[in-house]
Amino acid sequence: MNTQIEDLFKKIILNIHEKNFDQAEALLKKLLNIDPNNFIALNILGVLCGIKKNHEDAFIYFRRAIHLKPDYNEAWYNKGNTLKELKRYDEALYHYDKAIHLKPDYAQAWNNKAITLQDLKRYDEALNHYDKAIHLKPDYNEAWYNKGNTLKELKRYDEALYHYDKAIHLKPDLDFAFGQILHLKMLICDWSTFNSSVKTCIDGVENSKKIIHPFLLLGLIDDLKLHLNCSKIFANDRNNVIPILGPVIKVSKKKKIRIGYYSADFHNHATSYLIAELLEKHDKNFFEVYGFSFGPNSNDDYQKRVSKAFDKFNIVNNLTDIEVASLSRRIGIDIAIDLKGYTMDCRPNLFSYRSAPIQVNYLGYPGSTGVNYMDYIIADNIIIPTQLNNLYSEKIIYLPDSYQPNDSKRKISDKIFTRKELNIPEDSFIFCCFNNTYKILPEIFNLWIEILKKVENSVLWLLDDSMNSIASKNLKKEARARGISDQRLIFSKKIPSDENLARLKLADLFLDTFPYNAHTTCSDALWAGVPVLTYSGESFASRVAASLLNSLGLKELVADSLDHYKAIAIQLAKNKNELFSIKEKLSIKKITSPLFNTNLFTKNLEKAYKIIYTRHLNNLSPENIEIN
Repeated sequence: MNTQIEDLFKKIILNIHEKNFDQAEALLKKLLNIDPNNFIALNILGVLCGIKKNHEDAFIYFRRAIHLKPDYNEAWYNKGNTLKELKRYDEALYHYDKAIHLKPDYAQAWNNKAITLQDLKRYDEALNHYDKAIHLKPDYNEAWYNKGNTLKELKRYDEALYHYDKAIHLKPDLDFAFGQILHLKMLICDWSTFNSSVKTCIDGVENSKKIIHPFLLLGLIDDLKLHLNCSKIFANDRNNVIPILGPVIKVSKKKKIRIGYYSADFHNHATSYLIAELLEKHDKNFFEVYGFSFGPNSNDDYQKRVSKAFDKFNIVNNLTDIEVASLSRRIGIDIAIDLKGYTMDCRPNLFSYRSAPIQVNYLGYPGSTGVNYMDYIIADNIIIPTQLNNLYSEKIIYLPDSYQPNDSKRKISDKIFTRKELNIPEDSFIFCCFNNTYKILPEIFNLWIEILKKVENSVLWLLDDSMNSIASKNLKKEARARGISDQRLIFSKKIPSDENLARLKLADLFLDTFPYNAHTTCSDALWAGVPVLTYSGESFASRVAASLLNSLGLKELVADSLDHYKAIAIQLAKNKNELFSIKEKLSIKKITSPLFNTNLFTKNLEKAYKIIYTRHLNNLSPENIEIN
């Protein structure tokens, strides 16, 4: 290596170490002008392009490096990473195999091949590849952590927890791992370290550490400022603004506004349960409606129904984020609606590329994204009181009733469920909560136990995930520790949605969780005719049930403190006439109130779309908007 090239490499490495990637890239190109066949420089340049998410150029550089040196295992591995990012999974697997063939002890290649297999839902193969990576490199914290993710996906929670603990032992500050461990413990209702773990998360977020995913924090604390900070930490790490496509070219007013809905949940999923009829009701005289699905191609009943509601249903799960954003621009989407936010299988980078001139955070994620490229969030005056709207990075679209759409066509099965078949005592008062187990915090569980103690012959009816029997065992243990028989906790398995609605009718009163309320589960209970008792805090996630109840005219079921919550639950359980009166009121309000009036909801939402579109045409910045 001549002296000039050697000096350039030293400068390149220094700039990379200091994260001066643009300068490093310029030096690499200078080096390649001197030595066009320097495969090491080509490989490094490809890595830098990958960091900047310019995967197409990265692919070209790695290909050139491999052409010059066919046995260059790092280039095969890096090209595999690029192909994975481009969602060309089969090609990625081939390249990882090539890298492993050239270097059988290449732990990173085994690990990244496993990640690709996990993306393809080939979980058993992924686990075997993680095992190989760990065998080759026992202190490989990322492989331990990634294997934990796969085990969690398979609901093998005990094993997942062991692997997470191993990863964090090897690297205590592993990005977002602490929060994953805590969330997993919440899924199985292991509260042994709850208070200290929550404090650690709070301290971490306050100090801008990458300690917990923003969605996971929503279920732990009711603190909007902390939620916003957590979103910003996550966004800065994963979803920085990427101006590769440049600004969206402004066009003149169209006859029809083009709306794009983006989700992984256009199938038998809670989001589709809520949004199906809204999509069907959109006024096609004024709107063209496009779906962008990056979830499973399940072809189930809801996917068939939802896909038919769109003018065009685009299956984009094999497209990269930039390809989806480019497609959106070609179609001419005016308003992009992100139905995922930071929930499972989200793809926020679709919006960092600017898929549309107007971008809206809606429904899936009950909180702020913390980014400046998401223009609006859809809410109502209960969800986001005006005094709290400064704790959202988005401007607020205030709908007049509840922010939540509902499906007035949702079928309730004709199947008749009996207490006997569900092992519920015939003469008991049934409190129920069908929320996910991670929403059940020790404080709310303590309250439930106090309620059971005050209401003789009452039971608490909960969901038992058949793959997560650990949670039901732990909750029974916690009940016994609080001096009540675990026989008063009744668990039922998950069943199809229409049957679940029929089964819910057996409940007397639904007890909500805090700070993460029932959302779709709340509207399920109300649709089935079961009153829901809630307590709301300051966060979006903690105010959803209050929004739904307010829309139904059932404000008396919204407690103003946890003590009030307990008092209402006991009062209704002991006063059958009062509870019957509320159920009668609910049965009437289901028909007459706005909550299940999809025609009215759609018109109000379309008013909002027209207003924000007109503001855009008039070069007006996003502002808080109230729909009357």
